[in-house]
Formats: sequence, C-alpha cells, structure tokens
Amino acid sequence: IITSLVFLLMVVTFPISGWFALKIVPAYERMIIFRLGRIRAPQGPGMVLLLPFIDHWQRVDLRTRAFNVPPCKVTSKDGAVISMGADVQFRVWDPVLSVMMVKDLIAATRMTAQNAMTKTLVKKSLREIQVEKLRIGEQLLLEINDMTKSWGLEVDRVELSMEAVLQPPRENLVGPLATMPPISGPEGLDGTIQQLAAHFFSNTLALAGSKTGAPEAADSVETVNEVEPPTAPLLATAGSTWRKPSADELLSAVEPVLSETLVSQVGASYQVNIALPSGAQSTYFIDLSSVCALRGCCVGGSGRAGRGVPDGNPDVILEVAEKDLQDLFLGDLRPLSAYMSGKLQVKGDLHLALKLEELVKAMKQHR
Repeated sequence: IITSLVFLLMVVTFPISGWFALKIVPAYERMIIFRLGRIRAPQGPGMVLLLPFIDHWQRVDLRTRAFNVPPCKVTSKDGAVISMGADVQFRVWDPVLSVMMVKDLIAATRMTAQNAMTKTLVKKSLREIQVEKLRIGEQLLLEINDMTKSWGLEVDRVELSMEAVLQPPRENLVGPLATMPPISGPEGLDGTIQQLAAHFFSNTLALAGSKTGAPEAADSVETVNEVEPPTAPLLATAGSTWRKPSADELLSAVEPVLSETLVSQVGASYQVNIALPSGAQSTYFIDLSSVCALRGCCVGGSGRAGRGVPDGNPDVILEVAEKDLQDLFLGDLRPLSAYMSGKLQVKGDLHLALKLEELVKAMKQHR
C-alpha cells in the first residue's frame, strides 16, 4: 500500500518528481536499492526509477581499482627486519555482497592483505623474499581471495614492494660447544687435562670461524643490500656523468622494441600528455592495438609510436610529468606505484593502463 501511494504521489507531481526519481547508471556501475529496508536486485546500466521517501540507494563501481598496503616492519625467518608494503588491484564481482557483508570494503581488504602478507613473510628468509617476490605475491593472491570471495570482491593482482632492509639477518658463525666433537685421548686422562683440551679446541674453532666466516659475512651483507638492483643504463663509473633521456629520446628508444608480441599482450592505444619542466605540455602516442594492424598504419602489425595524438580515439589517456615518465621507462617506477602515488593520472581503463608494464619489460630486455 505504501509503495502504491508513493508511486501515485510521484505520478501526480511529475515532471518535478522526475528530477529526483530518475537516475542514470553508467555501464561500469550498478545501483543497490533498499526499498522499505529490503534489498532489491542490482539495477543498471541505464535509467533507474527511485521512489521518494521509501528508497535508499548506493552506487557500486565495477571497474578495476587499486590500493596500497602501507609499509610495515616484518621479521623474517632468519632474523632480518624489513619494511615491506604491497600494491593490490581488485574489482567487485557481486554488488549485493559488497554492500551487505562489509561496511568499508577497501579498509577491510587492506587489513586482510596486510595480515596475510605478515603471516607469509615471517616464514621466509630474507633471501627467499628477495628472489621469490613474484611467487609470494601469487600465493598471497590466493589467500586473500579465499577470505574476500564472500564479500563479493576479487583481487586480481598483488605486487610486493620492499622499502628497506632495517636489520641484516643473524648468522651463527660458530656453533655451540654442545655440538663440539669429542676429544679422543687415553682413557686414563684426568678431568683437568680434558678441560684444558676442550678450552684449547674451542679457541681453535673460534679463530677458524673468524677467518673463514668473514667472506661469508661480506657475501651476506651484499645479498641484504641487493633489494632491487639498479638497471644497467643507470650504472655509471666514478668519474663519469650521465643524464636521464628526454621525452623525445625515450620515444626513440620505444620504437625499436615494438613488436607483434607486444601488440598481442597489450592490445591498446595510449595518448601520453607529458608536463615539461618549463610548464609546457607535449603529447605523444603509443599504438599497440590490433586495430592499428587492421588499418595498415603500422608495419607488420608491430605497433607504432610518435608525436601527437593517435589515429582514432585512444583507449587510455595518461598524464605524467617528464621526470616520472623517465623513471617509468627506465624501470625505477612501476606503473601501479605511480598511479597509487598520484604521479600517473589515468583517464580510461586502469587495467589497460597498467599493461604498459609489458612495454617497460621489453625495453629492459632490449637494453
């Protein structure tokens, strides 16, 4: 009865009530409506009718989004203390569950990811964490999805980022005396001589450990500091000087690595608006879409890059400062980290924007 009365009131006051009762839902959103406290099926995309006074609604974004897990101190299995964070990509697959099960979806997922990361890393040594970062990220992806599946949320990617090694791992160069091998000798040897022999033997072990252990310690320090090795072009000798390439030089470095493989992996066209230090703005394009091959504007379907805007509408528009673009293409800054820190502005599909990492990997291999 109440619903009928409200609907009748809306019809009588139309078209004024239309401004408040009709909502437009885009293709990447769904609207969850509670009518008199009862949830209805997700509405949208398109035009949705809301009844005044008795409908409460909430929009749910279905696009891929990302958040970062703030760095936290973790003690590894070998006693090393590290500062470790993570970048997480996720999307909502069930709008109803995402509204009904959790009040703050991002905060709950961030806490879940942080707890899972801590529990996993305390079981690993520092060396394992450095070498197996990708495999650990895949393991965390499965663990987080097991917990967030009932929330209507699916995590697509987990990328670990080691901020610093705060304390190197502990290494016992000389084992305890309890493991010392027995001293052979005549059975009639008295206790005093046995104690002197044991003392001499332990001192000999300590001296041997200090001589042979030094190179091992040096190796361990080198391993600990090897958090993320610098890329080859940034290494310079003590007396040499270098500068980072300009936007035009970066573009010329992009063109040789374009290939049919990249087009099949990425499949998108990009417009890159670069803010120069002088305050001006330069526009470039990187076309790695399959449409480029169909139009015949790229040789052999390998994509193309150049100044200006791409032919047709780009899939993604990127806005970035020249310095941050240099860091991106040189491998010092990852696309997801740049997006999370606000250095990279994305207009369009975030998932396609992050596929630029395939181009960065190809440039590293080419160097």
